[in-house]
Amino acid sequence: MPEPQTAHGPGRVLVAVYGLFTLAAGARAGVQLATKFSEAPIAYLLSAFAALVYLGATVALARQWWRAALVCCSIELVGVLAVGTASLLLSQDFPDATVWSDYGSGYGFVPLVLPVLGLIWLWRTRPDR
Repeated sequence: MPEPQTAHGPGRVLVAVYGLFTLAAGARAGVQLATKFSEAPIAYLLSAFAALVYLGATVALARQWWRAALVCCSIELVGVLAVGTASLLLSQDFPDATVWSDYGSGYGFVPLVLPVLGLIWLWRTRPDR
């Protein structure tokens, strides 16, 4: 039985969702950075960073770069937990939402669930299996 690969089966869905979030977070951050950077620079830069992480995960999963995908999903999980917590505890520092604010509540909590699903998929498709 061949080993599951990161971009096959459920991995294709992950690649598609990560691609969608790359576009969503990137477009949002691009508009915000270009039109109202001074209003909430931290939030907008964090959204841009999230878009880069999503892009990295998309490419790594699609190209089956297991370690790179693991790094991206791990950074994403730490990021959404850190930014989600900070946005709740230090709401004055987040006058506008980021993709990861309130654990991704503005995106239906998908930003919180996505790295968990990504890490589970990577565990199932790990090279040493």
